[in-house]
Amino acid sequence: MELREGKLIERTVNPEEREKYMDETRQMQTVDINSELLKEVENIAYGVLSPLEGFMCKNELESVLNSMRLESGAPWTIPIILPSNKDKEIRAGERVSLVFEGKPVAVMDVEEAYSYSSGEIASKTFGTSDSNHPGVKQVMEAGDYFLGGKITLIQSIPHEFESYAFSPLQTRELFKRKGWKKVVGFQTRNVPHLGHEYVQKAALTLVDGLFINPVIGKKKPGDFRDDVILESYDALLQNYYSQDRATMGILKTRMRYAGPKEAIFHALIRKNFGCTHFIVGRDHAGVGDYYGPFDAHKIFDEFPDLGITPLFFRSFFNCKKCGGVVNEKICPHTGDDINNFSGTALRAALNEGRNPQGMLRNEVFEIIQKYKQPFVE
Repeated sequence: MELREGKLIERTVNPEEREKYMDETRQMQTVDINSELLKEVENIAYGVLSPLEGFMCKNELESVLNSMRLESGAPWTIPIILPSNKDKEIRAGERVSLVFEGKPVAVMDVEEAYSYSSGEIASKTFGTSDSNHPGVKQVMEAGDYFLGGKITLIQSIPHEFESYAFSPLQTRELFKRKGWKKVVGFQTRNVPHLGHEYVQKAALTLVDGLFINPVIGKKKPGDFRDDVILESYDALLQNYYSQDRATMGILKTRMRYAGPKEAIFHALIRKNFGCTHFIVGRDHAGVGDYYGPFDAHKIFDEFPDLGITPLFFRSFFNCKKCGGVVNEKICPHTGDDINNFSGTALRAALNEGRNPQGMLRNEVFEIIQKYKQPFVE
């Protein structure tokens, strides 16, 4: 399966090779990885992060930090790096076993073991060194020592939401079976409100199919829980979308909250899944006031070679006079007629056990109410 700009990466072993690799891991040094790094390993192996074949070496990391491109010149904005314990004394040329909860899941052919300032990685990735930024905090906690090199997945660990998990090869085949030549991807870390539905359906009028692709992984406190997001979207899809025109699959990764750079990263991932278009909303992947509301739109001007078409949505709101969800281009009204979609207002209403007027479908509200605590703590 080919990408527009090269090969869709697959770094897995077949069943006949698996036992051989498992036997070999018993003689290797081990590197323990957590659940979020496990997701990175699997995303590399199944092509979600194509064209990456492993964790970045120092030159690749510097290229991404300084030019937002890989050494090959291909667009790439987010470091994909493997922190390691320097005390292990792992050297270039060594093959190590990546271990999750005592189970070897992959082998890594180490090309480089190197030091790099986590402060510099954070400031260049997020545009800030403020430790209150959740992405900065994650990077700083990882330390300053890293391993770079190609990985080979030898076994996957069953995921809690495995029925929603598809590889790029599988999604591309799915879109083909459905006859979708133009597919728009939608990134989300929230339950769907009527504004999201409006944006998705507006984009769907331009293409053949909609791929809703929630981020399932570590998020900051106050974000919605993964299970709440998925069950809410299931209800929305079953009741308000044509089954021939919309589908959902998860993206197993953590939120970085890198704003504009993460918008590009998200677009590249959806291109790998087989999308031709990608929805970019207001303050995409933002947090707090670290990024301007439309910085995630402007950054796409720097990547004419991205290989996927962004669809920009500036603002949308509920208008009493228009009688529904509209945007600034089609609604002339202002003042008390306008009800903006506010995440703060949504959470406040849900905490009080009420459906915020004009924001949620009843089916979605009822599902959220089933959960004693629908938010990440």
